[in-house]
Amino acid sequence: MLLYLRLLSESFSFAINALRNNKLRTLLSLLGVTIGIFSIIAVLAAVDSMDKKIKEDLSDMDMNTIYLIRFSFGPSEVPRWKREQFPDVTYEEYEYLRRNVNGIDKMSFNLFTRNENIKYESKTVNSIRVKPSTNEFFDIEPVKIDKGRLFNESESNSGSPVIVIGSEVATGLFENSDPIGKKVRLYGQRFTIIGVLKKQGQGMFGDSNDVAVFFPVNFLRKMYGDNSKALTPAMLIKPEKGIDIEEFKAELRQKLRNFRGLKTGEIDNFFLNVLSGFTDFIDNIIGQMNMIGWIISAFSLLVGGFGIANIMFVSVKERTNLIGIQKALGAKNKFILFQFLFEAVILSLIGGIVGMFLVWVIALILSSVLDFEFVLSAANMLLGSGLAAVIGLISGIIPAISASKLDPVEAIRSGM
Repeated sequence: MLLYLRLLSESFSFAINALRNNKLRTLLSLLGVTIGIFSIIAVLAAVDSMDKKIKEDLSDMDMNTIYLIRFSFGPSEVPRWKREQFPDVTYEEYEYLRRNVNGIDKMSFNLFTRNENIKYESKTVNSIRVKPSTNEFFDIEPVKIDKGRLFNESESNSGSPVIVIGSEVATGLFENSDPIGKKVRLYGQRFTIIGVLKKQGQGMFGDSNDVAVFFPVNFLRKMYGDNSKALTPAMLIKPEKGIDIEEFKAELRQKLRNFRGLKTGEIDNFFLNVLSGFTDFIDNIIGQMNMIGWIISAFSLLVGGFGIANIMFVSVKERTNLIGIQKALGAKNKFILFQFLFEAVILSLIGGIVGMFLVWVIALILSSVLDFEFVLSAANMLLGSGLAAVIGLISGIIPAISASKLDPVEAIRSGM
């Protein structure tokens, strides 16, 4: 054990001397390892951060929640031109399914629409996300209230002009004053503010309830009717706990087919998008991103490996005389082999550590600028260190073997 500790100490000294005495050559050689480790750890950190954010955003939702809508959230076998001909879901279908499908816990009707501007007196907040829905939406996709309340079933059914606003909307319109009870203008109509949401931060796809407003869907239906091309209706359905999701989907599908008069053999002209399937789709994308990151990084690591090998071959040549003296004094081939292997690993680790340090710095900067937490996990740091060590080991093995096989007499003579 003491022998290996001495070997490690000497190898570390030689690696530091290589950096000190041949700064430019060594740094250029290590650049490949630095870029390779930086690339793979940066991709893994970004993907892990995205995955963490998605799981946090969906943590309060039931993974069996179904989005019933005319388009698919993932890949579909139905051609695009045919999907574009599918009819929108309707409020009448929402009411019919709500009454006739067994096993529904909560169900809401929502309208997806473009961003709008909201005004209060002379102040305006631009491009807010508008989320018209029935009141049960808040039981399916929970939100946290900071002030006031959410709209109730009576207000939802009647389409009352009441509104719940996000924290940034409240700050933009009212600064430090209390928004509750104030009237704002949206769609040219007056809404009374009944609630303000707690600050959420950026969502998984760049969206956020901080810049969103919620109001009864029937208010917008009374304004535009049910045939506006600017509105995309959807139903959100949360099944009862413990229910067989496949049986539930089959009943839901059959009831809607019957309501729409679809005949046997005709394809469904709607999609049941289960949230768990959507998360599987996201996981698949994340896996592909990881693979792309590995492929890109492999080329940099290959270049880095050649750089380390170059340093070691030069090191062997420069220390041929010293190797001969060590062997003449009784140093075994294994001692010489490990000495150069350790040196190669240490040099590669230095390059890897620099790469991970750069990832950490950039992650800190982006986290503060983008309001999105980039995570450099301990697992990724261990992976980066392990990769660097493996690259050093592979790159240093041939130079180390050549050094260990040198004839001591010839080695001493070549140094004279």
